[in-house]
Amino acid sequence: MKPFLVLLILLVTAAESASIPHVRRFLGHFAGSRLRNNAGAALNAAQYETRFFRQRLDHFSFAELPDFNQRYLVGNTAGLWSPPAPIFFYCGNEGDIEWFSENTGFVWEIAPSFSALVVFAEVFSSPLLIKEEAYKDAKSLSYLTTEQAIADFATLITDLKRNMSAEDSPVVLFGGSYGGMLAAWMRLKYPHIAIGALASSAPILQFENISPPESFYDIVSSDFKRESMNCFDVIKNSWDVLEAQGKYGDGLISLSGKFRLCKDLNNTEQLSDWLDSAYSYLAMVDYPYASSFLMPLPANPIKEVCKKIDDFPDGTDILDRVFAGVSIYYNYTGSVDCFDLEDDPHGMSGWDWQACTEMVMPLSSRKESSMFPPYEFDYPAFADECIQSYGVRPRPTWVTTEFGGHDISTVLKKFGSNIIFSNGLLDPWSGGGVLQNISHSIIALVTKLGAHHIDLRSSTTDDPKWLVELRETEIKLIKGWINDYYQDKAFTAYSIIPLFI
Repeated sequence: MKPFLVLLILLVTAAESASIPHVRRFLGHFAGSRLRNNAGAALNAAQYETRFFRQRLDHFSFAELPDFNQRYLVGNTAGLWSPPAPIFFYCGNEGDIEWFSENTGFVWEIAPSFSALVVFAEVFSSPLLIKEEAYKDAKSLSYLTTEQAIADFATLITDLKRNMSAEDSPVVLFGGSYGGMLAAWMRLKYPHIAIGALASSAPILQFENISPPESFYDIVSSDFKRESMNCFDVIKNSWDVLEAQGKYGDGLISLSGKFRLCKDLNNTEQLSDWLDSAYSYLAMVDYPYASSFLMPLPANPIKEVCKKIDDFPDGTDILDRVFAGVSIYYNYTGSVDCFDLEDDPHGMSGWDWQACTEMVMPLSSRKESSMFPPYEFDYPAFADECIQSYGVRPRPTWVTTEFGGHDISTVLKKFGSNIIFSNGLLDPWSGGGVLQNISHSIIALVTKLGAHHIDLRSSTTDDPKWLVELRETEIKLIKGWINDYYQDKAFTAYSIIPLFI
């Protein structure tokens, strides 16, 4: 995600060509290990049914093109749903839909109290049926866009409601990170399809000339600094040491061994990206309890990383400290034999394409405030890399043309309603989020200690009070949307929904 996104929200591996400067993108390969992480399921798969919907490849053309199977999950929690009870629809992210279903326990937990049907729809179901064929070039990948994704959702919802005699069932959208962006944008583009949207950790303002491009890395750096100034300094100073060691005759081989990589490095940028990704992910999932969303991690993982780094005696090799710290992220279980910098355990490779076309989210880092090397977003170099990778040139202003973003308060106040934007300030993507209320029905819920879409995760006995209260507020707002809908429809039997949690 980089995560996010997670909408996770993340960094790509380095450009191989020396002629093109290395540039950072929004999301990329989920650099991991030989041991793939099967995220701890918050829900047993037996609670939902996997279905496929024959979806148009291109909703905006009348050309005869092949259809594709869009995967979606349906759960009638406790068998309570029947029309016109609500439908809770999760807008899929940039990865496998089961992964997000297992890590979005909030939707499953509250659905029975609303007697709601739950649907999780995948975005990156492979067009043209075979993933390898779909992702091989720009011709097939050209159908992988946000516009097509939300049109897929709208078509799927319409068909489901028709076939289930549920035309009068209100639909509430949910999404986190990129899925949260899709949920918010779908509410704006298709207000007749869904009555409201909960968009968690959705950086809809992380585009050209809206949010400061330094915000992501400034927040990551601040998260580490709040735990330990020494930890911050060690990481900040490690980049030059890594770069210098890589320039020795056998430096890359030595670094590959020190960091227990499965393959020898071709350049130091590959290792820098791997470390960069870990720090960024850690900031995103700095949850107050143990989790396994991205990797198996302890509670407050940044605190644990900095403890590892700080516990070394003075004079210890700085890269040994860094490796011990980053191993909290990549190898907390201690069961990994070597690290694969190109691992993609959650099927997120399709994001590379989107980052090179419409989802251009500039990222920079400042020497004064960041623990990362100084970097200015270089659009020409970024565009050259995308041309080399996919044969396409990015369109950095398209998202704001299609969905807006500039002067967001005025626009949403006039044309939007029933959207919750939730953000935690530990999450580096909060810098591109909506952090202030826009109207009485477009609400920003901001938590000081919240991380990446923590509100959508399953509840635990370790949830802090502020998180419990955040979810209670979201439930109350969603309840209000649904009651307003039923009252407008004069459905007296459903006009009052009790407050459940």
